[in-house]
Amino acid sequence: MTIRVDPSRATPPSRQIVEAILDEIARGHFSAGARLPSVRGLAAEALVNPNTVGKAYRELELLGVSEGRNGAGVFVTAAGPALAREARRETTLDDVRSAVAAALATGHGTARVRAEVERLLAAEDEQAATKRRHAS
Repeated sequence: MTIRVDPSRATPPSRQIVEAILDEIARGHFSAGARLPSVRGLAAEALVNPNTVGKAYRELELLGVSEGRNGAGVFVTAAGPALAREARRETTLDDVRSAVAAALATGHGTARVRAEVERLLAAEDEQAATKRRHAS
């Protein structure tokens, strides 16, 4: 897992870490019971203060995605993968809504925005079909 914090983003670094870990769990890179990276190790990788990672891990615990075990580390809960998928789905749909609103506010017409979304979805469908063909 590689997590990078972008200091130019408006999103606080701890929230960027939460989102990145939720994405990793939602994708299946961390399953229920899996141990998350140590606070110090992740802080060194993400180039942030360990307190920032600690804050992110507390937020993940509040979401029910992870749990700390004294002396053993932080682990994904049994419900963690489902909670991570749901949290990221809502966040990403909010991002899509914001992007569409911004595009319309800057003068792109609805037809242009709709066409771009359709183009992106068609490209995704093609990628999925290619993966299926190669998997069989």
